[in-house]
Amino acid sequence: MVLYTTPFPNSCLSALHAVSWALIFPCYWLVDRLVAPFIPTTYETRQRADDCCCLQLLCSYLFTPVYLALLVASLPFAFLGFLFWSPLQSARRPYIYSRLEDKGPAGGAALLSEWKGTGPGKSFCFATANLCLLPESLARLNNVFNTQARAKEIGQRIRNGANRPQIKIYIDSPTNTSISAASFSSLVSPQGSDGVARAVPGSIKRTASVEYKGDSGRHHSDEAANGLASGDPADSGSLEDACIVRIGGDEGGRPPEADDLATGGQARNEAGRGSRGQTPNHSQRDGDSGSLGSHSASRESLVKARAGADSSSGEPGATNSKLPYKASVVKKAAARKRRHPDEAFDHEISAFFPANLDFLCLQEVFDKRAAAKLKDQLHGYFEYILYDVGVYGCQGCCTFKFLNSGLFFASRYPIMDVAYHCYPNGRCSDGLASKGALFLKVQVGSTPQDQRIVGYISCTHLHALPEDSAIRCEQLDLLQDWLADFRKSTSSSSAANPEELVVFDVICGDFNFDNCSSDDKLEQQHSLFTRYKDPCRLGPGEEKPWAIGTLLETAGLYDEDVCTPENLQKVLESEEGRREYLAFPTSKSPGAGQKGRKDLLKGNGRRIDYMLYTEEGLCLDWKAEVEEFTFVTQLSGLTDHLPVAMRLMVSAVEEEA
Repeated sequence: MVLYTTPFPNSCLSALHAVSWALIFPCYWLVDRLVAPFIPTTYETRQRADDCCCLQLLCSYLFTPVYLALLVASLPFAFLGFLFWSPLQSARRPYIYSRLEDKGPAGGAALLSEWKGTGPGKSFCFATANLCLLPESLARLNNVFNTQARAKEIGQRIRNGANRPQIKIYIDSPTNTSISAASFSSLVSPQGSDGVARAVPGSIKRTASVEYKGDSGRHHSDEAANGLASGDPADSGSLEDACIVRIGGDEGGRPPEADDLATGGQARNEAGRGSRGQTPNHSQRDGDSGSLGSHSASRESLVKARAGADSSSGEPGATNSKLPYKASVVKKAAARKRRHPDEAFDHEISAFFPANLDFLCLQEVFDKRAAAKLKDQLHGYFEYILYDVGVYGCQGCCTFKFLNSGLFFASRYPIMDVAYHCYPNGRCSDGLASKGALFLKVQVGSTPQDQRIVGYISCTHLHALPEDSAIRCEQLDLLQDWLADFRKSTSSSSAANPEELVVFDVICGDFNFDNCSSDDKLEQQHSLFTRYKDPCRLGPGEEKPWAIGTLLETAGLYDEDVCTPENLQKVLESEEGRREYLAFPTSKSPGAGQKGRKDLLKGNGRRIDYMLYTEEGLCLDWKAEVEEFTFVTQLSGLTDHLPVAMRLMVSAVEEEA
């Protein structure tokens, strides 16, 4: 399938569209600027309260007449541009495909080694997030502002979080020779500007072997003499771009390097007790929470490894005080994972996106300029991106579409086929956007027999109005039908001559209903959940104990307690914090506010962002299992949703003896 790199089939239509939009844009921008000051965010309200001279309010009053005069002058040009723009949308393609051609160090995206389908298996990491990148005046309805700067900051934070090597820690207990489950904490590359690997101080006391592999597969440190035992539960897919830390028991005494590592102190950063001022989401300071000038994911969740005066000795194990290393939080296994006794995978609330993120599905990237800024940032990590997905005007849908679908997809693996469908039953404010479903087929490897190894990913954003359960159920029906048609039309395999091996099928997005509200019972019982597995769900209306809501209370986005990723992570780890800052089902009782009823609520908030997977329709010799599920707080202050991530392990089915 040919992927569209331009929105129109020829340069003539593209030029005509550019001219028409140039006539429309001044009017569009002026309307947005006029409305925005009258919808202040809580952050701006607090700033105005501290502004004794009322300078901001005075500037708004002074510029309003100027904007009004310019708006009146731009209306005739906007009308003329609209006459050309509207019919052109019938020839517009439903998405724009962008591929990073420069994959060298300057280009940013790292080359991936091709998976041959051999070995124990391979893991793939998926993430989804609602970014609320709307036009400025509309974004303020959700208590977020400065859409263009937020888009750039969001892209930088996601790239910083995902572009770090994956760390796995295996612990050999003195009384139990089995190896504990892997910890997927991450570290910034422990490599200085001179290319020499150095130790990162932390809470690890005894280390028997350390191996680090960078994004390109190069070894940045010498392998320990022992290395990983052949019986270690590591596979070729999981070890890619990974740092392996083997921690031995007390038998045989304490290794010599233990003293060097122990001096690093506790890896858990308690610096959150320090300055935690309310910083606007678009003007982060240097080194703050994955800001544009920072190489870290979060100021609070990462610890700078700086040595004292004795670090200038030049010893191999010493840490150079000039190196801006920042180590991630490494919690004790019992406290970090909060594992349910019957759970088969790890789950956590993390202050950063998972390392080695493979696929990213985003919603509400409506603003075209913001989408371009986000794309430019994410291309530093993802090679393949789809953006500006959707339709405009009157085509295929019953109402005129002023906004696109808001869907955005980024991948480290090649995209083979794409299809987009617009939901035809949107109404009211949702009917103004071309909300729909984006279907993708990606190639993740090839077998020695030249069979393609592929996977399917579906990204969607369902109807938002809470009272329209029937509409959402219809959209879920359409989603399943469209996906079945997409798989059938893009499959080049037959039972007799399989040319492709399908190893995963994932659906993710903002479903706009939860699994705890009594008003959402119709959606909770939909047949989609019988075909696809939800890692956070026990059944209709019943969540797993560790699952938390993904919709934040907009009024508290800029509170000091949650203004940084680390602070938000700490808050959400407590039941009291979740009741304060997560959105819960609204009360039907007249006059009962949500704040007053939270003391009577059970559960952990409204989880409306989903990651689903299935084993149906996969290659018979392969199975897909969840290895890790993460609620991410790295975008605190930038959106009113929590991103979620899922690491899926694809492995061969063991033959019965």
